[in-house]
Amino acid sequence: MSYTARLVVVALLLAMASGAAQAGAGNRAGTGGAAELLIPVGTRDIGMSGATVSTSKGIEALFWNPAGAARMPGSAAFYFSHMSYIADIGVDYGAAAVNFAEFGVLAINAKALSIGEIAVTTNENPDGTGTTFSPQFFNLGLTYAKMLSERVSVGVTATFISERMADVSATGVAFNAGVTYDNLASIEGLSIGLALKNIGPEMSFDGGGLMYVAEVEDQNRPPGYYKAEAAPFELPSTLEFGVGYRYAFDAQNALQVAGTFQSNNFADDEYRLGGEYAFQGILFLRAGITMSPEQATPEFIYGPTFGAGLRYQFGTLDLTVDYAFRSVEVFNNNHVFSLGIGL
Repeated sequence: MSYTARLVVVALLLAMASGAAQAGAGNRAGTGGAAELLIPVGTRDIGMSGATVSTSKGIEALFWNPAGAARMPGSAAFYFSHMSYIADIGVDYGAAAVNFAEFGVLAINAKALSIGEIAVTTNENPDGTGTTFSPQFFNLGLTYAKMLSERVSVGVTATFISERMADVSATGVAFNAGVTYDNLASIEGLSIGLALKNIGPEMSFDGGGLMYVAEVEDQNRPPGYYKAEAAPFELPSTLEFGVGYRYAFDAQNALQVAGTFQSNNFADDEYRLGGEYAFQGILFLRAGITMSPEQATPEFIYGPTFGAGLRYQFGTLDLTVDYAFRSVEVFNNNHVFSLGIGL
């Protein structure tokens, strides 16, 4: 690795380590905002319980570790997925990436939640006013990733956050940064990865929905208005460190195993384990589990994950269809479908 590459990697590690000093939930659990940033996308990785911070590659790595996007095969890729999330919420996601060889990879992604109609209630009409509103949550991200050497890749993502509920809204920006190192200690198939996610300024809601009528009793004056000031909230930052190993039994069969430790700023720490079996690079079977020993069952609702995928090449066109299942306590289980196109 060149001196410049080593310097960049060390700088990233130090920056992430300083961010980790602020991690740890303590009594802050549940007090952060913009929780849609934590909703996972990338069907292959969901099938492995998100243990893939060190092994995720190509366009699917945009959520898990932006450094993995630098290892994208081909010159361009497109990705589309739909998740049936908890409480009948739908999560739609799309991404596009272009590989500019020596310059690196540029990618854009968008995630939107479809929540449906919610009845409007007031103090005077607790059973509803007869009108409804539909919350809108939208993220738009831009990623740059580059290979610093044959083994080391780095990446950064800037994400625009937009949230709207009835007559109030909030906007903000979050940043992700990551690094991956393949064939660690010259061991073929051994990789490590580090990602710092959702770092950015506080957000707060504003809008006409915070205006209230003020009436003064026993005074001959018309009612006025006052505006409530919404408290700001922090982003749900995380620090993730992972290790992965891929072993090829022969030319047709290979096994990928991975583990990730995730330190959450507004929740207790999580440990993720996942594996993927590949047959001829065409058929993929996946499984994983997430554990959080410090969280009780009502708070930690996610169980084992499973997934499968099919990949087929039509000349220069690479098509991948994936499915993932994530078991959930209390709410309905998550189902994820995706289509990947590579050129």
